[in-house]
Amino acid sequence: MAQNETVGMAGAVVEVDGESSTAAEAVSPSHDRAPDGPRTVVVTGGGTGIGRAIAGRFAAAGDDVVIVGRRREVLASAAAELTSAHGRAVSPVVCDLADPDDVETVLGRLPHRIDVLVNNAGSREAAAGPGPHAVLARWRGDFERNVLTAVLLTESVRDRLTPERGRVITVTSLAALRGGGSYGASKAALHAWNHSLAAQLGPQGVTCNIVAPGTVAGTEFFGSRLNEAELTRRAGRTLVGRVGRPADVAAAVVFLASPEAGFVTGEILQCNGGELLGR
Repeated sequence: MAQNETVGMAGAVVEVDGESSTAAEAVSPSHDRAPDGPRTVVVTGGGTGIGRAIAGRFAAAGDDVVIVGRRREVLASAAAELTSAHGRAVSPVVCDLADPDDVETVLGRLPHRIDVLVNNAGSREAAAGPGPHAVLARWRGDFERNVLTAVLLTESVRDRLTPERGRVITVTSLAALRGGGSYGASKAALHAWNHSLAAQLGPQGVTCNIVAPGTVAGTEFFGSRLNEAELTRRAGRTLVGRVGRPADVAAAVVFLASPEAGFVTGEILQCNGGELLGR
């Protein structure tokens, strides 16, 4: 499992990851809230699908949530709907996270203290035909949209992560573990980066973990490819007889962001219904 402006805080052809879910999917119990008060949470790719479900869970818990992405209208709509649904203002910040100039520009609009950073933005570069130039475009596109979108922002705000409470959670993909060409390779790169990040931030009490989803329906990632026949086929590869939902991934992220997960870091939490067993 990946968008440009901001609204004030309260308290190329690509298939974009983690899209399209309703606010009703993003409801959480009150015990999601940290014991010492509302957290400041930044969710990239938070306008749709998995990212929106994640943002909704934190907003429902009473946290201050900022969603970041490239698409202005999508973000504004999601922020308004989540705010209405949960009674907690969700703020949109529009930024192309693969562009270092854009990242530098929006740093002043992001919270000065961040308790939870969720790197969810990402996308899959569409096939561009044969030949080395097409190969380069595909591989470079996947690297920029999946690796740089996480690394540029995280490295830019790492000093804002709250000591002894900070959480960095990066959403990757089953493709990183099973293979998936340039897309899988870009997601696998995040696994290696996360291990180094966890080692660097661990002494400050900041944890860094991965959630690697399998097939998740209710997003824009697959487009028309995820028809009923394909859904049935993919569900048959799991041990629970169904594909995932954005809420499933959101629940895994919320756990890793919780105080109870403070001794878990550098890990890859698979969220795939048993499609690929952990190792």
